[in-house]
Amino acid sequence: MTFPVTGLVPILATPFASDGTLAVADLHRLLEFQLACGVDGIALFGFASETFALSARDREQILDAVDAVVGRAVPVVVGVNATGLPAAVEQARQAAEHGAAGLMVLPPYMVKPSPAQLADFYGTLAAQVPVPVMVQDAPNMTGVQMPVPLLAELAALPGVDAVKVEAPPTAPKCGAVGRAAPGFAVFGGQNALFLLEEYARGAVGTMPACEFPDALRPVLDDWAKGLRDDAYQGFNRLLPLIRYGLQPGLAWAIHKHVLVRRGVIATATVRAPAQPIDEVTVAELDAILAATGL
Repeated sequence: MTFPVTGLVPILATPFASDGTLAVADLHRLLEFQLACGVDGIALFGFASETFALSARDREQILDAVDAVVGRAVPVVVGVNATGLPAAVEQARQAAEHGAAGLMVLPPYMVKPSPAQLADFYGTLAAQVPVPVMVQDAPNMTGVQMPVPLLAELAALPGVDAVKVEAPPTAPKCGAVGRAAPGFAVFGGQNALFLLEEYARGAVGTMPACEFPDALRPVLDDWAKGLRDDAYQGFNRLLPLIRYGLQPGLAWAIHKHVLVRRGVIATATVRAPAQPIDEVTVAELDAILAATGL
């Protein structure tokens, strides 16, 4: 089994109405926007999705919306973020029933697992569901450290076929994982902050937030054509927006404000503990968007 998607795979935001309920019509428009931007895949239930605030019913409605809008137009990677194996298997099976092409799986993090426990967790999960598994290496969010030798050990498990590296510095780790585990699909995250450096060191995909895939598409296309100067020029134009969307606590509202400004969704409502942004931040973001040309 190999991981079924590479390239540009944005993490879908979760649109809410002003009363905080799931905005299904906005969700459909957001999915259509991703497809129109030429993404290579779509990822659900990542950190950028406010997954910490989603109910089981929300997850089911989102999966239904993806079935309705996306179908099999592009592969869909579904996040699994339960803090124990039985619940993780339940989420993984739900994703498989909805046609997930891959699973992006956080390690259990409430009780910090040992390396042996991580190998058991990922190996058991992969054996329970016939969908390729991506390990999510995000120690800043989970507190779970996964050094390169451990990731190489996980790469040897049947059905564990990819890793999303979000442990800074990401580019050197992407390269180290690629050398230690040839054939393991390496993706970058962190809103594509070091996208081109990660690609230069062997990454095969990137999983940023979902408000600017149309601007990242030509960057990746230029890189694939060997037009490295053009790729860096296009990427550098986006850097102010990329870094602005990495602010702890505010990132979710920032992603959504950009989507509102771009006419994709109606409101930038977030659910606690995510925070709305104030008028000064909105003005700063509008200036960045104007300078970026989005």
